[in-house]
Parts: sequence; structure tokens; C-alpha cells
Amino acid sequence: MQLADYIGSIAATLTTISFIPQVRQVWRTRHTHDISLGMYIAFTSGVALWLLYGILLGSWPIIIANAITVCLAGAVLIMKIRFG
Repeated sequence: MQLADYIGSIAATLTTISFIPQVRQVWRTRHTHDISLGMYIAFTSGVALWLLYGILLGSWPIIIANAITVCLAGAVLIMKIRFG
């Protein structure tokens, strides 16, 4: 594995797991007032497109990182819509 692959893997891991505290917080409190619906719609859509891009390229690091991120961001988006 090359240095760029290590850096990319670390970056993907950090940006993906960064959503876990947000999901946990919203799930626990059911409070979404301070979360921007527009931002989460745009972000989740963008991550879904990155996932599609990874699929088209056949790039497993892009696919895995964005599949997990779209699930986590999508969970926050769904809770935002559901809990208001």
C-alpha cells in the first residue's frame, strides 16, 4: 500500500466516524432543532453521489466509506424529518 492509500484510508475513517456522535446524540435526545435540514439534504445527496461515483469506478475505499457515511448522515436526516 502506498502512502496516499494510507492517508486516504485514515481520512475516510475519520470523516465517516465523525457522524457517530451526532447520530447517537440525536437518537438519545430526539432534539433536532439546531440541525439544518437543507444542509443534511445537500450533504446526504452529495455523499450518495460519491457512493455512486465509487461504484462506477469500482473503487472499494470510496464505496465503503461513502456507504457507511450515507447511512449515518441519512439516519440524522430521517430523524430530523421525523422529530422536527
